[in-house]
Amino acid sequence: MNETQPKLLMLMYGIIAFFAVVGILLLVVDRAPKRGREKVQLVAFLAPALLLLAVGLLIPAIRTVILSFKGPFSDTWVGLDNYAWMFTNGDSRRILLNTAAWVVLVPTLATTVGLLYAIVIDKARGEAFAKALVFMPMAISLVGASIIWKFVYTVRPADDNQIGLANQLLVLVGLEPYRFLQDPPWNTLFLIVILIWIQAGFAMVILSAAIKAVSADVIEAARLDGVNAWQMFRNVTLPSIRPAVVVVMVTITITTLKAFDIVRTTTGGQFETGVVATALYDQAFVFGEVGKGSALAVLLFVLVLPIVVYQVGVLRSQREIR
Repeated sequence: MNETQPKLLMLMYGIIAFFAVVGILLLVVDRAPKRGREKVQLVAFLAPALLLLAVGLLIPAIRTVILSFKGPFSDTWVGLDNYAWMFTNGDSRRILLNTAAWVVLVPTLATTVGLLYAIVIDKARGEAFAKALVFMPMAISLVGASIIWKFVYTVRPADDNQIGLANQLLVLVGLEPYRFLQDPPWNTLFLIVILIWIQAGFAMVILSAAIKAVSADVIEAARLDGVNAWQMFRNVTLPSIRPAVVVVMVTITITTLKAFDIVRTTTGGQFETGVVATALYDQAFVFGEVGKGSALAVLLFVLVLPIVVYQVGVLRSQREIR
């Protein structure tokens, strides 16, 4: 039998099962009594989604929590040893410090750069083109952007021609080549630059739209009061776009916590550049330490959850105000 035939049969069975489930749902909804039909429709169409959510998210999450209390081969209970390892082992503490640096610097600097750029080019000639240039890195995958910057940071011996842009500039001004990706702790900062370069475009687009939505009457009234540019920004623009700033900061923070591609592509987590996401992968799939990898996954979930809850609260409060 051809190797592709079983896959085609599985695909065909899957399609048949999908249409069968949809047909049964439509039949049940159609035969439901008029009284209470809306409830039947709600249950009928939500049940498959909730089932898939449980299978794809809830059950794996519960299993990950259970595995975080087990040893390398998932056959012995070790209690809180894996969590104690995260905060007492030197390498894991370095990973946590690196992750903290990413979470503090990337959202702050990316939002600041995006905001400044949005203000500077607002209503300027060639605004659309300028915005497109800044937003362009968002169209590149994280792996692609990492490869680009890896070439930028490439270093060769001092007596060789430098092919990396950064080191070529250093040589042109009479400095020695620098190992941007190998020398800690500054190599982590140079990796952070990559994500800032990508996320600044996202921040610029959202904040630029928020700036344009500021009431013209408020701006005109402030000008009549004789405020200067800084007072206009501090007392009018910034308070008006505060909800957008919060959304941008939260979104970039969540993206930063999951930063895996950049570190994995550029350094592989070596040279003290590892973060929680890369350590999770290494422990679970490279070193076979499933328990430690699961504990790191739980930590990542615990870090992301309050941020998501906060963002939901902000969005809900905005709807209530409107």
